[in-house]
Amino acid sequence: MIDITEFNSRLEKIINYYGLSASAFSEKISVQRSSISHIISGRNKPSLDFINKVLKAFPEIDLIWLLSGRGKFTVNTTLTRSSATHLNFKSSTLLNDKTNKSEIIDRIVIFYQDGSFKNYTTNS
Repeated sequence: MIDITEFNSRLEKIINYYGLSASAFSEKISVQRSSISHIISGRNKPSLDFINKVLKAFPEIDLIWLLSGRGKFTVNTTLTRSSATHLNFKSSTLLNDKTNKSEIIDRIVIFYQDGSFKNYTTNS
């Protein structure tokens, strides 16, 4: 269950971190200004729709942190299949300095400090 007082503090932290007024924040997440005021004052609890709007406007905010306060304020940016395609990894070439030949990227593996990894392939 969400501790509403702590959630309000985290919401205020987000607003302050980005240097936004409550009005600017409400515009950014597409909710009425009064909704922000009511949540921060504790009058209303945030809805799932509200939380989704916050995360959509600020995708770097960690959901677990927002809901519970555990973890980090922001998530690590990870490379997704769509962002890899957006960055043209699928069709990109790299120049190999030693052989002067182009190589097509087939796979990217990201290793994390906890020993886990994510594997992204181009599916050429």
